[in-house]
Amino acid sequence: MPAANAANDTARLLAGMAPSADPALVELTQESSWQQHAKFFDSAWAGLEKNQLSKVRTWAKTQVPDAFAAKGTVFYMFSGPDFLYADTFFPQATTYVLCGIEPIGPLPDVSKLAPGELGGELRALRESINSVLSFSFFITKEMKSDLQHHTLSGTLPILYIFLARSGMTLCDVSYVSLDEDGVLAPQQDGMRSAKSPAPGVRIRFLAEGSNTPRTLYYFSTDISDDGLKHSGFLQFCKTLAPGTSCVKSASYLMHESYFSAIRRFLLDNSSTLVQDDSGIPCSYFAPEAWQMRFFGRYPGPIPLFKNYAQQKLAEYYRTTNPEPLDFGIGYRHRSGESTLMVATRRPPTGNELESGAASAEVPPRAVIVPEEDANSSPP
Repeated sequence: MPAANAANDTARLLAGMAPSADPALVELTQESSWQQHAKFFDSAWAGLEKNQLSKVRTWAKTQVPDAFAAKGTVFYMFSGPDFLYADTFFPQATTYVLCGIEPIGPLPDVSKLAPGELGGELRALRESINSVLSFSFFITKEMKSDLQHHTLSGTLPILYIFLARSGMTLCDVSYVSLDEDGVLAPQQDGMRSAKSPAPGVRIRFLAEGSNTPRTLYYFSTDISDDGLKHSGFLQFCKTLAPGTSCVKSASYLMHESYFSAIRRFLLDNSSTLVQDDSGIPCSYFAPEAWQMRFFGRYPGPIPLFKNYAQQKLAEYYRTTNPEPLDFGIGYRHRSGESTLMVATRRPPTGNELESGAASAEVPPRAVIVPEEDANSSPP
């Protein structure tokens, strides 16, 4: 692994921000391709902050203040490399756990680029994150295509960009893997950690103005029931539980029986869960155990996911007069069309039903979702 300042300078360079220490990277900022890249990110990020992130942040601070201020763990399943929204919803967390099928990739190292290659690599990075900047979620197939056969590949360059643009300073980047018991072990070569069913990366960083170390984990792993049997991923997550959780643009996978283990984990280990309708079906939240609040509108799933319409959720929206949202999120990403719900665990009384409520409906089986339409893997 390179020195910490090298990783941080690389992150800043990829994010279109001037590096501070490495003379070789500072020299790259003189290239016209990097200067164009920096102008793109300055403009795109200013627009994203004004039109989206500031609104999401204000909503979270107002509507889920305890979770917004919580300093524990955030679980963001089916996230891909989307640190951006985990940080916006829960900016005080000390540990973030993200996962997806997208590979980690090699440590970003622009020194390996041949002369003239920088522009093409930066362009591929911009294209790979364009959907999350525009629609709030990754399109997995497009991201794979944009970064395939590039030196800067995998999720790490994207995580670097989001951390740097969110005002974070990278302190340490290391590859890790999990054994079947969820024990974290270091890996010397991240490309070879793919032998593990749950290869991962651990990034330690500091938030702007803070000296408190924080940690981001990203695991490239299958979180279907079969995939979780021997990966150790849930066992590892349990060592960090309970926490706050978020789910969005998750392909409605937790509506299916073969994603029951990850659904159960979130129900058992979340104090607050913020999700769109692609997360856990609302019928799994027993009213004795959860306070449910609804925001925005529920026009139902987009046509691709039409089999996952929830009658109970539609009834909630008809009868509870939810507060509007001034931002869009999830597959219904246009403002005025988005669905967002907050599940807050009630204090235990001894009488509430088990979190996986016996009355929970079983949504109809649907056609397997093609991965290009989700920011996380179908089974």
